[in-house]
Amino acid sequence: MTMLLTSPAATGLLAGLPADTAAVPVSTDVPGALAAAPLLVALPLLGAAVLLLAGRRSDRWGAWFGVVMSGAAFVVGLVMFLAMLDLPADERVVDQHLVDWIAAGGLDVALGLRIDPLSMTFVLLVTFVGTLIHVYAVAYMEKDPDRRRFFAYLNLFVAAMLVLVLADSYLLLFVGWEGVGLASYLLIGFWNHRRDYAVAAKKAFVMNRVGDIGLIVALMLLFATFGAVDFTTVFAQAPEASTALLTATGLALLLAACGKSAQFPLQAWLGDAMAGPTPVSALIHAATMVTAGVYLVVRSAPIFEGAPTAQLVVVVVGAVTLVFGAVVGCAKDDIKKALAASTMSQIGYMVLAAGLGPIGYAFAIFHLVTHGFFKAGMFLGAGSVMHGMDDQVNMRRFGALSRYMKVTFVTFGLGWLAIIGIPPFSGFWSKDKIIEAAFVPVDGEPWRAWVFGGAALVGAGITAFYMSRLFFMTFAGRRRWNDGSGTADGLRPQDGPVRHPHESPGLMVWPMIVLATGSVALGFVLNLGGRFVTWLEPVTGHAEHHEPVLPVWSLVALTLLLVLVGAALAWRQYAMSSVPIRAPRGRVLTRAARRDLYQDDVNEAVFMRPGQYLTRSLVYADKEMVDGGWLGLAGAVGRVGDRLRGWQNGYVRTYGATMLGGVVVIAAVVLALSTGTGN
Repeated sequence: MTMLLTSPAATGLLAGLPADTAAVPVSTDVPGALAAAPLLVALPLLGAAVLLLAGRRSDRWGAWFGVVMSGAAFVVGLVMFLAMLDLPADERVVDQHLVDWIAAGGLDVALGLRIDPLSMTFVLLVTFVGTLIHVYAVAYMEKDPDRRRFFAYLNLFVAAMLVLVLADSYLLLFVGWEGVGLASYLLIGFWNHRRDYAVAAKKAFVMNRVGDIGLIVALMLLFATFGAVDFTTVFAQAPEASTALLTATGLALLLAACGKSAQFPLQAWLGDAMAGPTPVSALIHAATMVTAGVYLVVRSAPIFEGAPTAQLVVVVVGAVTLVFGAVVGCAKDDIKKALAASTMSQIGYMVLAAGLGPIGYAFAIFHLVTHGFFKAGMFLGAGSVMHGMDDQVNMRRFGALSRYMKVTFVTFGLGWLAIIGIPPFSGFWSKDKIIEAAFVPVDGEPWRAWVFGGAALVGAGITAFYMSRLFFMTFAGRRRWNDGSGTADGLRPQDGPVRHPHESPGLMVWPMIVLATGSVALGFVLNLGGRFVTWLEPVTGHAEHHEPVLPVWSLVALTLLLVLVGAALAWRQYAMSSVPIRAPRGRVLTRAARRDLYQDDVNEAVFMRPGQYLTRSLVYADKEMVDGGWLGLAGAVGRVGDRLRGWQNGYVRTYGATMLGGVVVIAAVVLALSTGTGN
């Protein structure tokens, strides 16, 4: 397997195309079907509005209306994609002006959409995978009394993500960015009658606001420097800006990306976000929210390419997070939280690739697309397991479910093979490209290749272990749940509630089958002839081929060896051995991983507790010193007034006595002064 950064097809398509991303030609003439771009946002937004405003009257048909609106957006996106394929490569970046939006002082922002291969890739992923999740949710949420409202939020989520990826300016991107944050808050806390679910939604919302500060700061820096925030102006002028300015802007954008994509150090919210219904988890982790940070970095390539320090920090964050998430995933017994740790790690791979510059942009998006399919499929598979096990999520209470849930077992298994990178499944083609790119030396410094490539390799081995652990604990080995049959498999009738696992209904199964098909074939199809790299080159620019520090064949062999070793260790420990129902205490690292490597403890000690003390001190100072000082002064004036008020009693004799006293005092003073001067 070789790094297909160049190909004859790419040479033909990109004749005359600029080599750098800042100089990509942008057309304002919107051809044919591409003019339908506003419908992509309007359809799911209309679905959300109708379902929210119609109220209970839409309970019977609301779910399917939400499905139709999301599906219609996919059809529009597919038509636009086919129309774009007919265009020459240098005409595939189009800005569609809609209306004049903001004109204030030196700021003039139009409301418009950027239609190009990068945005269209996200459009197809969001709408296709999102529609499958909508269909799945029809059955999954069938008995929920607020199902109509749930689908309204799903439509809102899809619409906000489409605004984010289609925006032609950072300001409109920020609107979609905040819309995604709002929709995630509503969906994570959908069952907010449970306090822990409401707290999880609040945690995700607050941590994302921390990241949003980065995007706001970047907006201010861009406007102060370029007098504009639209992509065309910023990217055209970025090569002329100072390195310090671009570095500051890049780091601010990275902070925003860390918040949305749950990257170190803003990753603590992701595991708790599993509080929402499983379709929400699939949508957040596969097609929408957590991919937004990767999109932001790749879209902002001209800024990062002018800021090598910011690029290096992006790579470091990706490398740290991919290992961090993998270690945490090894100790999670909650099936959804184990998958959440996996998402954190896989997004880390994408961020690492995006930080590598032109050699990694396309591979970051390539892995994002394949990950969207196999991760959505596994989350829906986890929901199917929960459906068949009365909402149980503890994998130590699973085991041997392959006998009872055969379709779920097969579809989940295909996703498992894809994510650990077994050929020819999709993860092999996309993740291995990132590992190869990570081993390419940068700026003549081979140490970077060994450090970041080594992290990517280690992450691949750990991924194989913890994902195999999840798969074997759920579907293989001996059953660890009570079916009421007595002492089978060492269980007594009183060992927990009685479970009767069963396969999920067709509306849940068919989306899983479609996604599993993508897990098998999508990576190979997109990689064939380097077509995906070629497709994105009008946006990411042309990258020359670079050899890694190790031969490609040896990297492939080493990666597969680590994957097989990790899977074999998991098989021996969790499929061939008896898994205790009660988790053992474990070693220091295991206990730390169960607590997410103490990320919440660190946040509490470094930020929350000092913040509470600071807030309490400020409140005390405000009440006791500021308010107390002014109120004390007012009280003193009032008390003096009370004393003086007694002299104003309306009696002539009192006033006469007062005047007499005043005359006496004045006379005494005059006499004293006269005596003192000797007159």
